[in-house]
Parts: sequence; C-alpha cells; structure tokens
Amino acid sequence: MKRNGVLHPELLDVIASAGHGDVIVLTDAGLKVPPAARRIDLGLTCGVPSIVDTIKAVAGELVIESAIVANEVEERNPRVHKLVIAELPVEPSTVAHADLMADMASRAYVYVKTGECSAYASVALVCGVNYLGEAIDLYEQLHGTRPM
Repeated sequence: MKRNGVLHPELLDVIASAGHGDVIVLTDAGLKVPPAARRIDLGLTCGVPSIVDTIKAVAGELVIESAIVANEVEERNPRVHKLVIAELPVEPSTVAHADLMADMASRAYVYVKTGECSAYASVALVCGVNYLGEAIDLYEQLHGTRPM
C-alpha cells in the first residue's frame, strides 16, 4: 500500500501517464463532462473532496507548468477563488468559463470531478516536466538560441 499522497488508483494512473502539455481538468461536482472524455469521479458527498483538497493532493504528485481558471470565479465565488489561488504552485491565467470549458472539451487529457458544490470551481492544470531547465539548456546548446 502507498504510504501517503494520492491513493486513488485511477488518479495515480493519470498523473503517472500524463505528458508535457497534457491538461488535467479538476472540476466541481456539477460540471457536465463531454460524453467521450476520460472521466474520474472522486466525489463522495457534497464538499468531499473539495476542489482545494484535490488541488493540494494533485499538486503534490504532478509537475504543473500552468493553470487556467474561469474569470467568473473571482467575482461569483471569491472564497473558493482565494483558496484555489493559494494552493496553485503557479499564477493561473483566466478566461471566460464558457471559453474554458469549450477549449477543454477538445484538449483535456482527463476530467477529475470532485465533490465541490460551489459555482465555477474548476481549474485546468497543464502538465510540465521536472527537467525543463535541462531541456532548455540543451536546446540552447543545439540551436544557439533560447526556445520561445
């Protein structure tokens, strides 16, 4: 048995198999997931696990290069917005909720539904790599310039 961190086997599989640039969408309990999308349901009861608890757990296991949240969350769900921002290891970009969900419908590697029962409490995490600095250095050596 694993000692700590994420214990959910499906979620661990997704984290381990995700590659650079893959998008993992952590969602509230009510988000409609596209029918053909890969989906993991974590929700046990309303609020368990919360989006914040899920971010904490996933961020402890995953290299996060960037994050995207809906711009509506700051105005319409400020408590959760503040908590989400505090837990993310990167400053997230923002887009309209409808645009975020439309974009994720085609880009998401997986949707992870939490037990979060509050509005606009979804975040898209873009996977990074733990050797990015080395990769940039190698690119510079090979090409004589820094990648964009």
